[in-house]
Amino acid sequence: MIENGQKVKIHYTGTLDDGTQFDSSAGRDPLEFEMGAGMVIPGFESGVADMAEGEKKTIHIPAAEAYGEVREDLIMNFEKAQLPEDLKPEVGMMLQMQGPEGQPVPVTVKAIEEEHITIDANHQLAGQNLNFELELVSVG
Repeated sequence: MIENGQKVKIHYTGTLDDGTQFDSSAGRDPLEFEMGAGMVIPGFESGVADMAEGEKKTIHIPAAEAYGEVREDLIMNFEKAQLPEDLKPEVGMMLQMQGPEGQPVPVTVKAIEEEHITIDANHQLAGQNLNFELELVSVG
């Protein structure tokens, strides 16, 4: 069992239930993180916890243990007049807003109407079950 505080290096390929690949460490350095530090989603960390160096396995993470379910309160409408004049929004475009404490919040444009724009501040993978092919490279 890998203990909290230990650093792990892992290669991974992440797919959605329909087989769409959303991320992979292939061709890059392995992902390095500290167990128990909250650096990765909970289901990913718990899936790695019982692995041994060199081991490969596939894990399934339900949305609740990944990026959570879609929260309707994070889907908002704004008047187009509130946008910067030089911004030409398009559906699917990623924008950045400021959160209550000035922190950057990535949002996705969901819809554009005559006077309003609908944005979604949910994580792009919210509401999705995730699957990962894992290979534990090292534990330190």
